[in-house]
Amino acid sequence: MFSSSFNMLIPELPGYLSAMGGADYKGYIIGLFTLTAGLSRPFSGRLTDRIGRVPVMAVGSIVCFVCGFLYPVFTTILPFLLLRLVHGFSTGFKPTGTSAYVADIVPANRRGEAMGIHGMCMGLGSAFGPAVGSMISLTFSLNVLFYTSSLFALLSIVILLNMKETLKVKEPLSLKAFQITWRDIFEPDVFNPALITFLVYFGFGAVATLTPDFSGYLGLENRGLYFMVFTLFSILIRLAAGKISDKRGRIPVTIAGCFVLILAMVITGYANSVTMFLTGAAFFGVAMGILSPVLSAWTVDLSGENNRGRALATMFISLEAGIGLGAFLSAALFVNQKENLPFVFLCMAGFAGIALIYSVFLHQYKKRPTRVI
Repeated sequence: MFSSSFNMLIPELPGYLSAMGGADYKGYIIGLFTLTAGLSRPFSGRLTDRIGRVPVMAVGSIVCFVCGFLYPVFTTILPFLLLRLVHGFSTGFKPTGTSAYVADIVPANRRGEAMGIHGMCMGLGSAFGPAVGSMISLTFSLNVLFYTSSLFALLSIVILLNMKETLKVKEPLSLKAFQITWRDIFEPDVFNPALITFLVYFGFGAVATLTPDFSGYLGLENRGLYFMVFTLFSILIRLAAGKISDKRGRIPVTIAGCFVLILAMVITGYANSVTMFLTGAAFFGVAMGILSPVLSAWTVDLSGENNRGRALATMFISLEAGIGLGAFLSAALFVNQKENLPFVFLCMAGFAGIALIYSVFLHQYKKRPTRVI
């Protein structure tokens, strides 16, 4: 429900902003959203480890609920961009609390599988949301779309009412809970999965920013179709990828995901037909379906019960930073010229290539025998 709420807006917002006269600010739609999501992660991680998982989840859903009602009111460029900043707090809180909750209730030897199931549900929202969002916009109006987004956020709040808190030792909410330290921003124990997350999510930022326009160039009326194909393939692979990583290890599966992501970026960038474009979406879905649960499980592997929220917050900060910078960079390179699209996606493939090389290095280093002195 939560994932559907904010994802259903993504395909329509570039056109909405362009109609206001803000075509040059398309990169800000995703960039500003992820900026505040990233900035709020240290707070959500700290609060998750102190006041509980469920309250943090509730904050994220409430922000989505309120923002859906404000989009029809903010119809000029600056207020719209400010609203995108506020809306980003939702994903800064909800996924951090949810991931920690999931990690609390599953055994360690099925962690990858569990993160795959969690990601599959988020993926269903990512597939269902954009496709239905475009349909609602085409059939009714953008305002109806915004109110529907609020409705889905409300449903995600209702679900929380029946969820029991899993944090064993809770603290009362106080100003001390908001006193952020450097370690709340960056948990060094999870540096490796965080760095790879940062690099691979550049491609996600480019996809979210440019594929609506790309769809228009290829004659696709429903601009959410790329998202739907990508997410359906992501859902199909997530559970298997998580299970395989539980048995074979996180790093080998990460290497496979990075390789598929490079292919996805190249195919998408050079797409000159709807078939090739949607093939790129399928490869992108497989790549993210592999990487998302495995990197989450790897992060939890390296954390303890007392710093689980903080570790996950670090990973999500890296994720938001990658998406945000990918959105800004892709928009800056694109400059509303379709002939620039292949180069933009080649750059995104380059970031995935760096992640691949680093993953291979980690794998080789891990296999190296330890010297006994």
